[in-house]
Amino acid sequence: MLFNSSSFAIFLPIVFTLYWFFTNKSLKIQNLLLLAASFYFYSCWDWRFVFLLLFSILLDYFSGIKMENSKNSNERKFWLWLSIGINLGFLGFFKYYNFFAENFAEMLQNFGLKVNPWTLKVILPVGISFYTFHGLSYVLDIYFKRIKAERNFVEYAVFVSFFPLLVAGPIERATHLLPQIKVKREFSYEKAVDGMRQILWGLFKKMVIADNCAVFANQIFGNSANASGNELVLGAIFFTFQIYGDFSGYSDIALGTARLFGIDLLRNFAFPYFSRDMAEFWRRWHISLSSWFKDYLYIPLGGNKGGNWMRIRNTFIIFLVSGFWHGANWTFIIWGFLNALFIMPSIILKTNRNNLEIVAMNKLIPSLKDFFNILLTFSMTVFAWIFFRAEDFDAAMTIINQILFNFDAQVFWPFYENYKEVLWMIVLAMAIHLIPDDAAEKLIAKTKTIPLVIYMIIFFAFLILYGYFKSAEQVLPIYLQF
Repeated sequence: MLFNSSSFAIFLPIVFTLYWFFTNKSLKIQNLLLLAASFYFYSCWDWRFVFLLLFSILLDYFSGIKMENSKNSNERKFWLWLSIGINLGFLGFFKYYNFFAENFAEMLQNFGLKVNPWTLKVILPVGISFYTFHGLSYVLDIYFKRIKAERNFVEYAVFVSFFPLLVAGPIERATHLLPQIKVKREFSYEKAVDGMRQILWGLFKKMVIADNCAVFANQIFGNSANASGNELVLGAIFFTFQIYGDFSGYSDIALGTARLFGIDLLRNFAFPYFSRDMAEFWRRWHISLSSWFKDYLYIPLGGNKGGNWMRIRNTFIIFLVSGFWHGANWTFIIWGFLNALFIMPSIILKTNRNNLEIVAMNKLIPSLKDFFNILLTFSMTVFAWIFFRAEDFDAAMTIINQILFNFDAQVFWPFYENYKEVLWMIVLAMAIHLIPDDAAEKLIAKTKTIPLVIYMIIFFAFLILYGYFKSAEQVLPIYLQF
């Protein structure tokens, strides 16, 4: 079930009505409703996925209790590594088995040994990377005694499977989400209005910006061997805004939907394409994943304690792992490596914490220096996205070769004529992000006076119009593959 679908337009109001008008007297029944709704939501993708999700929930639930009840550190370590091993084992099997089998066979062939890799037609469970990381953060927090093990199974199950974040994040922490699930929620009209406003903004980014960019990006990348360098640059830019509009739009819908139920989720994006260096970009892009790797991988590896060498080593590790987390292809690993390489100057020079505030804070426009740094960072990001989008390494290198050696600036005007609608939509979206914070807050305050029913009408109109005008080929969210 997609957020931008007629099914969700029916599902959400039903759950919302039951939640606030029929189960609002009891926290237990409210949580049971959320759990049932979440499992139904997930089963709409493939009912078999539900059993894997339930197994993951049971594993981490009982592992957490066993760790807390352990009499010594060895017993705690046993239950921790049992949970980690099984979780990563399932993730590795469903997501990476064929990748390793094919690459192992290819390596042996290089030594003159002919091997037929045994590959499986494994269906990748939607959102497995997200809910696996939910569970892993939970057991790790118990192991390090940051939280107590949750004894209420329903409340823990809701934490892992809460449907707004189940298939595409954000990656929540038990320290943030579980306390909200454990206390009775009261309906807030202001929260509901704010939630609907965020849902509509997310739908705009997904359905108007991302889906339109996807049409052109797919056309260009699908014909990359015959496309000119100019067109491929444009295709890379289209994809850059496609993945941002797609993923941040889905995150906005998730945050807005959760707010309808009185729950606040972690923010996942904060104007990443206005970053002045790569360190700032990764503080603003997929924030929940970046912070997860920092807390559960970078710091346990030693963080900054060993000086520059330790910082460099650990940075490369988390970016390579992050790349592989995104997909079973060498292109994702190269994408992670490039981002590690681009962030290195700020790591070595210790300038990675220089740009903590949003650019041009309380100003109308950024300075010339900031503008140049934004343009440079954006260019590096676009270049790295080429590997993320390309089918394989050879395709990525063909694209780069065409850009470098088959580039003709004279044909940009015809390209503008062909793609001007999408280009102006991108300009509009970026211009919205340039609105100063104080002006944005005043605008939001005014929009909150709009009745909730108006937002709901716009929501249904959005989905109806989308269903009427969309192309025959549905544009699936990019991050559903993770």
